[in-house]
Amino acid sequence: MAEVLTRTTVRRDAGLYGYERALARRGLTPVAGVDEAGRGACAGPLVVAAAVLPPGKRGEVPGLADSKLLTALARERVYAQVIRRAAWSVVVIPPGEVDRIGLHVANVQGMRRALAQLPVEPAYALTDGFPVPGLGVPGLAVWKGDRVAACIAAASVVAKVTRDRIMVDLHERYPDYDFATHKGYCTEAHQAALMAHGPCPEHRFCYVNVRVAAGLEPLSVDNGVDLVDPTEEELTA
Repeated sequence: MAEVLTRTTVRRDAGLYGYERALARRGLTPVAGVDEAGRGACAGPLVVAAAVLPPGKRGEVPGLADSKLLTALARERVYAQVIRRAAWSVVVIPPGEVDRIGLHVANVQGMRRALAQLPVEPAYALTDGFPVPGLGVPGLAVWKGDRVAACIAAASVVAKVTRDRIMVDLHERYPDYDFATHKGYCTEAHQAALMAHGPCPEHRFCYVNVRVAAGLEPLSVDNGVDLVDPTEEELTA
């Protein structure tokens, strides 16, 4: 069923809603987009969101774009419109679970859960970047999907804003790390705080820089402050 879309011509100039329109021409509606925020962070949760935009003008969200391309203020404006117009769901996966099952497995499971928790049943799912088996509906992975498919962009905004708000709240509990500024990503300032204070319960120990800061792994030229320590689970779907 995924070939339904790959065999459908989606013009490069079709705009952000081209995928949804192409699927609608094949009778495949509604279409859900799924995306995550926090995959590359070494602290805080992984947040996965799914979104189904309504048909017609109501589904054309002003300013909608890949969350990473929007300012924080613009994201908040778009977020307010998405949650008002769309059917959506959010799954928050804590760092302990990411450590326990692996980043990629947590991401895939989160996408399945987010899709299952939608208040409407989609006929098709578009995922950002990589295929996700076991979604329960036909689906397609879209390269840079948050930039080319409206429903994925909507999911990316919901996931990003949700996670940013969580990280701001965590800043109040753990002010030494300045989570409100870098949102748990591996910046130089965050690494310096890690080395000075050690990790807190919100850090992910599947990241080598966190293990080094905790004294669980020696600092070396090879690992330094590398961002990710891939596990077997991260390399398999």
